[in-house]
Amino acid sequence: AAGNAYHCYASPQELDEMRAAQKAAGKPMRYDGRWRDRDAKDAPAGIKPVVRLKAPQTGQTVINDAVQGEVTVENAQLDDMILLRADGTPTYMLAVVVDDHDTGVTHVIRGDDHLNNAFRQLQIIRAMGWPEPVYAHIPLIHGPDGAKLSKRHGALGVDAYRDMGFLPAALRNYLLRLGWGHGDDEIISTEQAIEWFDLAGVGRSASRFDVAKLTNLNAHYLRETPDAELLPLVIPRIEEKIGSKVADAGRERIVCGLNGVKPRARTLVELADSLAFYARAGAPPIADDKALGVLTPDARAVMAKLAPALETQASNWSEKAIEEAVRKFAEANGLKLGQVAQPLRVALTGSTASPGIFEVLAVLGPTESKVRLLAAAG
Repeated sequence: AAGNAYHCYASPQELDEMRAAQKAAGKPMRYDGRWRDRDAKDAPAGIKPVVRLKAPQTGQTVINDAVQGEVTVENAQLDDMILLRADGTPTYMLAVVVDDHDTGVTHVIRGDDHLNNAFRQLQIIRAMGWPEPVYAHIPLIHGPDGAKLSKRHGALGVDAYRDMGFLPAALRNYLLRLGWGHGDDEIISTEQAIEWFDLAGVGRSASRFDVAKLTNLNAHYLRETPDAELLPLVIPRIEEKIGSKVADAGRERIVCGLNGVKPRARTLVELADSLAFYARAGAPPIADDKALGVLTPDARAVMAKLAPALETQASNWSEKAIEEAVRKFAEANGLKLGQVAQPLRVALTGSTASPGIFEVLAVLGPTESKVRLLAAAG
């Protein structure tokens, strides 16, 4: 009724000829407004019209973007876009504007690759006489090479980062800091983010997604997360790794050994890998050839001797007392500590890398330690 739209009866052939002529003349290819002011009485037979916006042809369309600032386009650069196709279905531009209006959207916050769409959408809003939303076009996330983050960079969904062992709070913190800041604060809790965030703090430049930085941040969150919250997250991963449910005794060992592993773990996957040997009962599987190579016949003989020597320590099974006992054993048998500690580590954990070996002994307890030593001794 306001006269801000009109029927266009241009046939596909006419539009193709129009574009070809514009291209040949080196002009931008856009609709030339041939039905903008024509009477529908002139409509050719057999052509179903589209509905086009009667956009302003002079002046500028200006957006006061909450992130990008004032952004302007010359109206002469925009043609009369199609609002309704010939079959009566709406185009994306019309549909998104109507949907936002009908659902009461007040802020349109999206990637800056949609900024060009905003000019056309704002023209529709103004033609309808509707309140204008606040536009905020935020910078995109780029890969390490500076190009837009994509599958080529291994861009993954949130569920993939969960499977990789990243904590939700760490991922939220990291994504929040990509393009937004609050002074020098690097660690920002979800509660602080809700309190502090505003669009004024969002920068205009693209940020680069760095998995190494995310991993380091995740390590901080792992260290700070209470054990009671970590256990439900790590136990299922351990069970998947060992292929069975964790028994009560294994759970107790995991609880006791968690603090010794947390400082070195960067993800839940690493945490589960480091704790898995506590979950199993009996001899752990040997991790690799390097670990297997440590258990030479001489080393196995040392384990056979060490088992009864440690059994005498069962009544005082503390980390300090165990260390003293192992050192005395090495000295009494003319061995360096490493000649005892390395095969001991493999016998107890199945690996050449683990938490401190005396800590491991203390957590496993005298009975489980003896079982594993005798299994390694053969």
